[in-house]
Amino acid sequence: MLRANEVNNLTVDEVADGLAAGRMLLVDVREPNETTAESFPDAVAMPLSRFDPALIPQGKQVVFVCRSGRRSVTASLAAQHAGYAYKSHLAGGILAWKAAGLPTKTGERR
Repeated sequence: MLRANEVNNLTVDEVADGLAAGRMLLVDVREPNETTAESFPDAVAMPLSRFDPALIPQGKQVVFVCRSGRRSVTASLAAQHAGYAYKSHLAGGILAWKAAGLPTKTGERR
């Protein structure tokens, strides 16, 4: 059973493997100016300033992502307080993702 305020720190490798296997959904909680400049491939954009966990697509393990990992923890905790069992985030955010040499999309228009 999920304990309130529990957040799992996932590594870049764990997230990359989960995405490749099709079992994870990235939810990027950075603001539009950040995701327009650079984003995770195939992530759902849901800025923390307008965060509503009820709008997150169902069916996969939700993994929150942001720049460094702070806002993604906040999103996970907010979702849990709203009654959702979303407890995973990418530790280190897009900075760790890029440091591991994984791809991003740049200059996207949304």
